[in-house]
Amino acid sequence: MKNHLVFLLLILQFTGVFGSGQLVSYTYFKSATKADFLKVMKNNHVPKSFAKARYDVDIYDITYLTKWYDGTTIKATGLYFVPKNVKSAMPQVVFHHGTRIKPGRLPNLGGEEYMCVALAVDGYIVMMPDYIGLGRGEKFHLYQIAESEGQASVDMIFAARELNKQLGLNTNEQLFLTGYSEGGYATLAAQKMIQEKYSAEIKVTASSAMSGAYDMAGVQKEVMFRPYSQPHYLPYLLRAYNEVYKVVGNDVNIIYKSPYDTLIPKLFDGKHDIRQINKALPEIPKNMLKDTFVNLFINDPNFGFTVALKQNGVFDWKPEQPVQLCYCNADEQVSYKNAIVAYQKMRENGAKHIILRNAGRKYNHYKCAIFSSLYTKMYFDSFRKGSKYGRRGPLCKRMIIDIAKIFIKK
Repeated sequence: MKNHLVFLLLILQFTGVFGSGQLVSYTYFKSATKADFLKVMKNNHVPKSFAKARYDVDIYDITYLTKWYDGTTIKATGLYFVPKNVKSAMPQVVFHHGTRIKPGRLPNLGGEEYMCVALAVDGYIVMMPDYIGLGRGEKFHLYQIAESEGQASVDMIFAARELNKQLGLNTNEQLFLTGYSEGGYATLAAQKMIQEKYSAEIKVTASSAMSGAYDMAGVQKEVMFRPYSQPHYLPYLLRAYNEVYKVVGNDVNIIYKSPYDTLIPKLFDGKHDIRQINKALPEIPKNMLKDTFVNLFINDPNFGFTVALKQNGVFDWKPEQPVQLCYCNADEQVSYKNAIVAYQKMRENGAKHIILRNAGRKYNHYKCAIFSSLYTKMYFDSFRKGSKYGRRGPLCKRMIIDIAKIFIKK
């Protein structure tokens, strides 16, 4: 009898009954009070008028099923931010975090987690997927792979619906997507996937993508050939792309010069952080690569890596729902041209409700996140107040932000 039961479970798994999007488990992680949030806002010099803290927040660590790139079912994780004691139906937000390398879960909340808290204390339920391979999920992270990041987001939305029933949460029909840096890329990847594959099951109200590398085969590839503050991006990207597309065969490390061919696998062992990896790599990313690979990338439009980068661009399509694209001119990590190209291409493709939002001319990648998040919050709030296509926010608040920019250093 026992053998028959095991056999039945295997059949059910492979026939998709236990498919992606299913909630596996959830545990209480921690809480964030209104006082906690206001203290963080004060430390970051955010005006009090923007710190609308109405609710304390409970945070849950959830595990759900999603898909590896070959279609097999695997586990992924994420955080779920729930406002406490809210009587009215709540809107939902998926917040996609920026680049992370080390798996696991830190005991304390970081800056991006507090971006989620900022939304939750004002009555938004917030999902923060770890993507695939990060958090406590299985496999390893497929960095900047649109299908993978979009699927992890979609499946967390489905899992959250199950969790809402178990927690007795009441949600309305509004669903927003946002994220910063890699999260900006993941935002558009998720919105595009939902529009193309899940439009009957998921309705997106609007998205706000912040400082993402949407055009990796175009404007973003320029960082390979000049001094760059984040050289870890390149081997992180190559590992993912070679896993999925086999651009140089089974062993991605053959493309690196010595000593990087043996050093890089050790650096990406899940134990080194971004700062340690950057310190060990050359300032100009291409200098870790063999000349043959660089020449193929520059001169051969049919080279596998180039083709894969183009395939994973998330800028050349026609969003049916409103999109806001935030950027900063002085962003040293993600070229502001990504947002410009995406805006222009989406408009050319016929999209009508695309807003291009310059969050600051003088701010680097990290400071840009603060102002981009403020503009995103105002944009989402406008839908809560009845806007059909989204507004930039109240004039008085925009003026306060402009004044605040004067006193915040680059």
